[in-house]
Amino acid sequence: MHLGLIAGNGRFPFLVLDAARATGHAVTIIALREEAFPELEIEAAKPPRAAVHRVSLGQLGTWVKLLEKAQVSHALMAGQVKHTKLFSDIVPDLTAIGLLTRIKARNTDAIIAAVADLLRERGIELIDSTTFLSPLLARAGVLTRRSPTDEERRDLAVGYRVADVIAGLDIGQTVAVKGAAVVAVEAMEGTDAVIARAGQLAGPGVCVVKVAKPNQDMRFDVPVVGVATVAALKAAGASVLSVDAGRTLMIDGEGVVAAADAAGITIVGRSGQSE
Repeated sequence: MHLGLIAGNGRFPFLVLDAARATGHAVTIIALREEAFPELEIEAAKPPRAAVHRVSLGQLGTWVKLLEKAQVSHALMAGQVKHTKLFSDIVPDLTAIGLLTRIKARNTDAIIAAVADLLRERGIELIDSTTFLSPLLARAGVLTRRSPTDEERRDLAVGYRVADVIAGLDIGQTVAVKGAAVVAVEAMEGTDAVIARAGQLAGPGVCVVKVAKPNQDMRFDVPVVGVATVAALKAAGASVLSVDAGRTLMIDGEGVVAAADAAGITIVGRSGQSE
Protein backbone atom coordinates (compact mmCIF):
# COMPACT_ATOMS: atom_id res chain seq x y z
CA MET A 1 0.00 0.00 0.00
CA HIS A 2 1.26 3.48 -0.89
CA LEU A 3 0.18 5.65 2.02
CA GLY A 4 -0.45 9.39 1.95
CA LEU A 5 0.29 11.05 5.29
CA ILE A 6 -1.41 14.42 5.76
CA ALA A 7 0.60 15.87 8.64
CA GLY A 8 -0.36 18.52 11.16
CA ASN A 9 1.66 19.49 14.21
CA GLY A 10 2.92 17.39 17.11
CA ARG A 11 4.59 13.98 17.26
CA PHE A 12 1.63 12.01 15.89
CA PRO A 13 2.82 12.20 12.24
CA PHE A 14 6.32 11.05 13.22
CA LEU A 15 4.93 7.96 14.95
CA VAL A 16 2.72 7.12 11.97
CA LEU A 17 5.62 7.57 9.54
CA ASP A 18 7.89 5.26 11.53
CA ALA A 19 5.21 2.60 12.00
CA ALA A 20 4.08 2.67 8.36
CA ARG A 21 7.62 2.31 7.05
CA ALA A 22 8.36 -0.44 9.56
CA THR A 23 5.49 -2.45 8.10
CA GLY A 24 6.75 -2.01 4.54
CA HIS A 25 4.56 0.82 3.26
CA ALA A 26 5.78 3.54 0.93
CA VAL A 27 4.80 6.97 2.27
CA THR A 28 4.21 10.34 0.63
CA ILE A 29 3.80 13.19 3.10
CA ILE A 30 1.71 16.29 2.68
CA ALA A 31 3.16 18.48 5.44
CA LEU A 32 0.70 21.29 6.16
CA ARG A 33 2.86 24.41 6.00
CA GLU A 34 1.10 26.20 8.84
CA GLU A 35 1.31 23.25 11.24
CA ALA A 36 3.77 20.43 10.52
CA PHE A 37 7.05 20.51 12.45
CA PRO A 38 10.16 21.30 10.34
CA GLU A 39 11.88 18.21 11.75
CA LEU A 40 9.50 16.06 9.71
CA GLU A 41 11.71 16.47 6.63
CA ILE A 42 14.71 15.19 8.59
CA GLU A 43 12.80 12.14 9.75
CA ALA A 44 11.43 11.48 6.26
CA ALA A 45 14.94 11.54 4.78
CA LYS A 46 15.89 8.44 6.77
CA PRO A 47 15.72 5.18 4.79
CA PRO A 48 13.42 4.12 3.36
CA ARG A 49 12.99 7.73 2.30
CA ALA A 50 9.53 9.29 2.21
CA ALA A 51 8.75 12.18 -0.13
CA VAL A 52 7.67 15.38 1.65
CA HIS A 53 5.67 18.23 0.12
CA ARG A 54 5.04 21.37 2.19
CA VAL A 55 1.69 22.73 1.14
CA SER A 56 -0.55 25.36 2.71
CA LEU A 57 -3.70 24.17 4.48
CA GLY A 58 -5.83 26.06 1.98
CA GLN A 59 -4.19 24.61 -1.14
CA LEU A 60 -6.41 21.55 -1.18
CA GLY A 61 -6.23 21.01 -4.93
CA THR A 62 -2.42 20.98 -4.84
CA TRP A 63 -2.11 18.32 -2.19
CA VAL A 64 -4.75 16.12 -3.75
CA LYS A 65 -2.88 16.28 -7.07
CA LEU A 66 0.40 15.42 -5.33
CA LEU A 67 -1.19 12.35 -3.78
CA GLU A 68 -2.62 11.32 -7.13
CA LYS A 69 0.74 11.79 -8.86
CA ALA A 70 2.38 9.53 -6.24
CA GLN A 71 -0.34 6.91 -6.95
CA VAL A 72 -1.42 6.93 -3.32
CA SER A 73 -4.29 4.53 -2.66
CA HIS A 74 -4.92 5.27 1.03
CA ALA A 75 -4.35 8.40 3.10
CA LEU A 76 -4.22 9.10 6.79
CA MET A 77 -4.48 12.35 8.75
CA ALA A 78 -2.20 12.71 11.77
CA GLY A 79 -1.35 15.68 13.94
CA GLN A 80 -3.23 18.68 15.17
CA VAL A 81 -4.58 21.46 13.01
CA LYS A 82 -5.60 24.27 15.32
CA HIS A 83 -9.27 25.01 14.80
CA THR A 84 -8.55 28.73 14.75
CA LYS A 85 -6.43 28.21 11.61
CA LEU A 86 -9.60 27.38 9.70
CA PHE A 87 -10.80 30.93 10.36
CA SER A 88 -7.54 32.88 10.06
CA ASP A 89 -5.64 34.13 7.05
CA ILE A 90 -5.54 30.82 5.16
CA VAL A 91 -6.02 31.49 1.45
CA PRO A 92 -8.17 28.74 -0.12
CA ASP A 93 -7.59 27.60 -3.70
CA LEU A 94 -10.43 26.92 -6.11
CA THR A 95 -10.79 23.32 -4.93
CA ALA A 96 -11.09 24.43 -1.31
CA ILE A 97 -13.53 27.20 -2.21
CA GLY A 98 -15.69 24.71 -4.09
CA LEU A 99 -15.66 22.35 -1.13
CA LEU A 100 -16.59 25.11 1.33
CA THR A 101 -19.53 26.23 -0.78
CA ARG A 102 -20.96 22.68 -0.80
CA ILE A 103 -21.01 22.03 2.94
CA LYS A 104 -23.77 23.24 5.24
CA ALA A 105 -21.58 23.87 8.32
CA ARG A 106 -18.07 25.25 8.73
CA ASN A 107 -17.17 23.19 11.80
CA THR A 108 -14.13 20.93 11.77
CA ASP A 109 -16.03 17.66 11.34
CA ALA A 110 -18.00 18.93 8.35
CA ILE A 111 -14.91 20.32 6.61
CA ILE A 112 -12.75 17.22 7.09
CA ALA A 113 -15.59 14.85 6.19
CA ALA A 114 -15.96 16.79 2.94
CA VAL A 115 -12.21 16.46 2.33
CA ALA A 116 -12.54 12.70 2.89
CA ASP A 117 -15.36 12.57 0.32
CA LEU A 118 -13.25 14.51 -2.18
CA LEU A 119 -10.32 12.13 -1.71
CA ARG A 120 -12.61 9.14 -2.24
CA GLU A 121 -13.87 10.70 -5.47
CA ARG A 122 -10.24 10.86 -6.60
CA GLY A 123 -9.59 7.22 -5.73
CA ILE A 124 -7.92 7.80 -2.36
CA GLU A 125 -9.46 6.24 0.74
CA LEU A 126 -9.01 8.09 4.03
CA ILE A 127 -8.35 5.51 6.77
CA ASP A 128 -8.41 5.38 10.58
CA SER A 129 -5.64 7.67 11.85
CA THR A 130 -4.67 5.14 14.53
CA THR A 131 -4.30 2.25 12.06
CA PHE A 132 -0.60 1.80 12.79
CA LEU A 133 -0.71 2.87 16.43
CA SER A 134 -3.35 0.72 18.12
CA PRO A 135 -0.98 -0.20 21.02
CA LEU A 136 -0.99 3.48 21.99
CA LEU A 137 -4.76 3.69 22.46
CA ALA A 138 -5.76 4.21 26.10
CA ARG A 139 -6.80 1.11 28.03
CA ALA A 140 -9.93 0.92 30.18
CA GLY A 141 -9.77 1.38 33.95
CA VAL A 142 -7.46 3.20 36.33
CA LEU A 143 -4.12 3.44 34.53
CA THR A 144 -2.05 4.94 37.33
CA ARG A 145 -1.10 3.75 40.81
CA ARG A 146 -3.57 6.06 42.56
CA SER A 147 -7.31 5.59 42.08
CA PRO A 148 -9.75 8.51 42.15
CA THR A 149 -11.26 9.41 45.52
CA ASP A 150 -15.04 9.35 45.98
CA GLU A 151 -15.15 13.12 45.56
CA GLU A 152 -13.09 12.93 42.37
CA ARG A 153 -15.40 10.23 40.99
CA ARG A 154 -18.37 12.55 41.58
CA ASP A 155 -16.55 15.30 39.70
CA LEU A 156 -15.78 12.91 36.87
CA ALA A 157 -19.46 11.95 36.63
CA VAL A 158 -20.36 15.64 36.25
CA GLY A 159 -17.60 16.05 33.69
CA TYR A 160 -18.81 13.12 31.62
CA ARG A 161 -22.34 14.50 31.35
CA VAL A 162 -21.12 17.92 30.22
CA ALA A 163 -18.25 16.77 28.01
CA ASP A 164 -20.42 14.28 26.10
CA VAL A 165 -22.88 17.08 25.31
CA ILE A 166 -20.31 19.63 24.11
CA ALA A 167 -18.49 16.96 22.10
CA GLY A 168 -21.76 15.93 20.47
CA LEU A 169 -22.34 19.56 19.50
CA ASP A 170 -18.77 19.78 18.08
CA ILE A 171 -17.90 22.59 20.50
CA GLY A 172 -14.97 20.93 22.25
CA GLN A 173 -13.97 17.69 23.93
CA THR A 174 -12.56 18.76 27.30
CA VAL A 175 -14.10 20.08 30.52
CA ALA A 176 -12.65 20.74 33.96
CA VAL A 177 -14.66 20.18 37.14
CA LYS A 178 -14.06 20.85 40.83
CA GLY A 179 -16.52 20.38 43.68
CA ALA A 180 -19.19 19.23 41.19
CA ALA A 181 -18.96 22.64 39.48
CA VAL A 182 -17.87 23.05 35.87
CA VAL A 183 -14.80 25.30 35.92
CA ALA A 184 -13.77 25.43 32.26
CA VAL A 185 -15.11 24.22 28.92
CA GLU A 186 -13.09 23.81 25.73
CA ALA A 187 -14.00 25.56 22.51
CA MET A 188 -11.25 26.32 19.96
CA GLU A 189 -8.36 26.99 22.34
CA GLY A 190 -7.23 23.39 22.90
CA THR A 191 -6.82 21.09 25.89
CA ASP A 192 -3.72 22.64 27.45
CA ALA A 193 -5.30 26.11 27.48
CA VAL A 194 -8.43 24.73 29.18
CA ILE A 195 -6.30 23.02 31.83
CA ALA A 196 -4.33 26.20 32.49
CA ARG A 197 -7.51 28.28 32.77
CA ALA A 198 -9.06 25.77 35.16
CA GLY A 199 -6.00 25.94 37.40
CA GLN A 200 -6.15 29.73 37.45
CA LEU A 201 -9.86 29.76 38.26
CA ALA A 202 -10.17 26.94 40.77
CA GLY A 203 -6.69 26.09 42.01
CA PRO A 204 -5.46 22.59 42.94
CA GLY A 205 -7.75 19.57 42.80
CA VAL A 206 -9.36 20.11 39.41
CA CYS A 207 -10.55 17.02 37.51
CA VAL A 208 -10.14 17.12 33.74
CA VAL A 209 -12.32 15.04 31.41
CA LYS A 210 -11.36 14.63 27.76
CA VAL A 211 -13.81 12.62 25.66
CA ALA A 212 -14.21 11.37 22.13
CA LYS A 213 -17.23 12.56 20.20
CA PRO A 214 -20.34 10.35 20.57
CA ASN A 215 -19.91 9.14 17.00
CA GLN A 216 -16.16 9.70 16.83
CA ASP A 217 -14.81 9.28 13.32
CA MET A 218 -11.43 7.67 13.94
CA ARG A 219 -10.17 9.00 10.61
CA PHE A 220 -9.67 12.48 12.03
CA ASP A 221 -9.63 14.68 15.14
CA VAL A 222 -8.95 11.70 17.43
CA PRO A 223 -8.32 12.81 21.05
CA VAL A 224 -4.60 12.83 21.87
CA VAL A 225 -2.79 13.21 25.20
CA GLY A 226 0.89 12.96 26.03
CA VAL A 227 3.58 13.78 28.55
CA ALA A 228 3.03 17.47 27.71
CA THR A 229 -0.60 17.08 28.79
CA VAL A 230 0.56 15.72 32.15
CA ALA A 231 2.95 18.66 32.50
CA ALA A 232 0.03 21.04 31.91
CA LEU A 233 -2.06 19.18 34.51
CA LYS A 234 0.77 19.36 37.04
CA ALA A 235 1.30 23.08 36.45
CA ALA A 236 -2.44 23.70 36.99
CA GLY A 237 -2.61 21.56 40.13
CA ALA A 238 -5.07 19.13 38.51
CA SER A 239 -5.49 15.80 40.27
CA VAL A 240 -7.29 13.58 37.72
CA LEU A 241 -7.43 13.13 33.96
CA SER A 242 -10.07 10.94 32.34
CA VAL A 243 -9.82 9.85 28.70
CA ASP A 244 -11.97 7.53 26.61
CA ALA A 245 -10.47 4.04 26.37
CA GLY A 246 -9.90 2.73 22.86
CA ARG A 247 -10.59 6.15 21.34
CA THR A 248 -7.80 8.30 22.81
CA LEU A 249 -4.21 8.14 21.61
CA MET A 250 -1.61 8.28 24.39
CA ILE A 251 1.13 9.63 22.18
CA ASP A 252 3.98 8.82 24.58
CA GLY A 253 2.66 5.38 25.52
CA GLU A 254 3.47 4.25 29.04
CA GLY A 255 5.54 7.42 29.46
CA VAL A 256 2.26 9.26 30.02
CA VAL A 257 1.34 6.98 32.92
CA ALA A 258 4.86 7.18 34.38
CA ALA A 259 4.79 10.98 34.25
CA ALA A 260 1.35 11.03 35.90
CA ASP A 261 2.50 8.68 38.67
CA ALA A 262 5.53 10.88 39.31
CA ALA A 263 3.26 13.93 39.58
CA GLY A 264 0.64 12.21 41.77
CA ILE A 265 -1.99 12.55 39.05
CA THR A 266 -4.59 9.86 38.39
CA ILE A 267 -5.43 8.81 34.84
CA VAL A 268 -8.65 6.90 34.15
CA GLY A 269 -9.64 5.23 30.89
CA ARG A 270 -13.42 5.42 30.59
CA SER A 271 -14.73 2.29 28.93
CA GLY A 272 -18.12 3.65 27.82
CA GLN A 273 -20.21 6.82 27.72
CA SER A 274 -22.62 5.50 30.34
CA GLU A 275 -20.08 5.80 33.13
